Amino acid sequence: MGQPGLSDTIDKMSEDGDIASVMGFSGFGKKARTFDLEAIFEQTRRTAIERSQHVLEERQRALEQEEEGESSTSVQTSAPSQKQNPAPPPFKKPQSDSSGSSDSDSDSDLVGPPLPRQYSDEHMKQGDTGSDDDEEEDASDAEEDNPVRKIPDSHEITLQHGNKTVSALALDPSGARLVTGGYDYDVKFWDFAGMDQALQAFRSLQPCECHQIKSLQYSITGDVVLVASGNAQAKVLDRDGFNVMECIKGDQYIVDMVNTKGHTAMLNGGCWHPKIKEEFMTCSNDGTVRTWDVKSEKQHKSVFKPRSFQGKKVVPTCCTYSRDGKLIAAGCQDGTIQIWDRNLSVHTKFHCRQAHIPGSDTSCLAFSYDGKTLASRGGDDTLKMWDIRNFRQPVNAATGLTNYFAMTDCCFSPDDKLLITGTSVKKDEGNGKLAFFDRMSFEKVHEIEVTNASVIRCLWHPKLNQIMVGTGNGLAKVYYDPIKSHRGAMLCVVKSKRKDKHAEALTQDYIITPHALPMFREARQRSTRKQLEKDRLDPKKSHKPEPPVAGPGRGGRVAAHGGTLSSFIVKNIALDKTDDSNPRQAILRHAKEAAENPFWVAPAYKKTQPKPLFAEESDEDEEAEKEPEWKKRKI
Repeated sequence: MGQPGLSDTIDKMSEDGDIASVMGFSGFGKKARTFDLEAIFEQTRRTAIERSQHVLEERQRALEQEEEGESSTSVQTSAPSQKQNPAPPPFKKPQSDSSGSSDSDSDSDLVGPPLPRQYSDEHMKQGDTGSDDDEEEDASDAEEDNPVRKIPDSHEITLQHGNKTVSALALDPSGARLVTGGYDYDVKFWDFAGMDQALQAFRSLQPCECHQIKSLQYSITGDVVLVASGNAQAKVLDRDGFNVMECIKGDQYIVDMVNTKGHTAMLNGGCWHPKIKEEFMTCSNDGTVRTWDVKSEKQHKSVFKPRSFQGKKVVPTCCTYSRDGKLIAAGCQDGTIQIWDRNLSVHTKFHCRQAHIPGSDTSCLAFSYDGKTLASRGGDDTLKMWDIRNFRQPVNAATGLTNYFAMTDCCFSPDDKLLITGTSVKKDEGNGKLAFFDRMSFEKVHEIEVTNASVIRCLWHPKLNQIMVGTGNGLAKVYYDPIKSHRGAMLCVVKSKRKDKHAEALTQDYIITPHALPMFREARQRSTRKQLEKDRLDPKKSHKPEPPVAGPGRGGRVAAHGGTLSSFIVKNIALDKTDDSNPRQAILRHAKEAAENPFWVAPAYKKTQPKPLFAEESDEDEEAEKEPEWKKRKI
């Protein structure tokens, strides 16, 4: 009976071993461990009660010692009341005034973990110190709530775009690249990670030929850039500046702009849709706001036509999307701000007739990050803030902000608490400033003097926490704080300038054949510098001059030294017999002898040489020669 049971056990153990080797763990057949949750909870509750009682006893003992040490009568009279009614702990249940001391509390009255460290005896004794800490915390909270302290303006770098006005400025969503455009028709690309302290743009081009750049903006994905210039056709470039698409130009002889496929007059601005990466919008002097799709450049998607109170055509000077992309807003030359639903282009959804002075170009519209507020920068030297839910009157307005440019910016800070804009100045009449306004009170809380020219473009990047500014003298400035900002300009200011490479030309013509067979394909030159160094050492390629003649032999190089037979023969055969004397003196040393004793030339022709016969000149011939030329001529 016992033998089969033993074999079964062995078989089972072997099976368990096989399963353990396959599954990676063992312990099959053992009984699972059980836990009594109610007992665990009860034990935890009792431990917490004991700790709470211990802390209360220590606190009561400390209070008694304080009361005994005090000498004032008033404190002595108040001591019994303090003994009878000690301060309840933060975790104690509320109880009646007739309850006794903490020693007589039941287990059910004190439930919870032990008191935290800030409620220990030392901190309870020093009541004044705790109040000071609270005051310091309140002061730090007040500093954090102050939006002016969040402005990153402790450091700055200056990017030299050119000599003319920087009229366009854009940063990609990641903050890695900056693109600037100006009145000099140039668009320059700046890479913060690739720049050093020289602060040079890695690419400069003129995408719209001889037209001023009006607006630049990166798409939400950062892979393409929208360029709106002084011509009627907007362009889309990739990150490296190569052309992706160009909008079609409309028929300028058609009256109804809805029936044309594109703009027929100069563009005033453009922007990308905040949610749809293929859609963008442009506004033009032809009186329309058009939306486009990058994939279909032959025709616009939809047309919005601003209208005056009399129903006449009005020129939009700026346009923008709302943060959710559902609304399209345009500021017009007659001082109105008109907002449409993106899907309904016929009638406006919101319309303010007297937003700014008629005839002044509204230079910028910007929605806040919460999407409820709209800021407008007018050509009438004002900055206004609107609530789109009540669009009749502005919520706040600031005046006295000089504006000479039709593209002066305004934008919100990343925390939506500040509103910033730039001011314009005439030449040599002061400095352009960047003004910061509190969103709630609309008071000017801070300003930065940028340069002795107008401040036109401004941009506060939420990810980098850096402020970009475009000025009227061709500068693009970047303000940052090493503590509050991230990456961006901080990447390039720490890199030293690279050494100039003067010899960066190909040493020979190189034909690129990428599709050639391997046996005919030439290895591509990886670096011209190494090849130039090799060519420098080669006397033929570097055209090394011949060394001067010195010593026996030819050129100072053949058999200069040595005692062999060959060197002896070379020394005697290849001797240098050149005459270093003056050749003129060598010829003239025979001149006297040749004149006194002619032997070679004169005697050979002595018999046949004729005698020279010269005519004698008369006085008449001499006078004729002296007469002027005009008398000799016959009339």
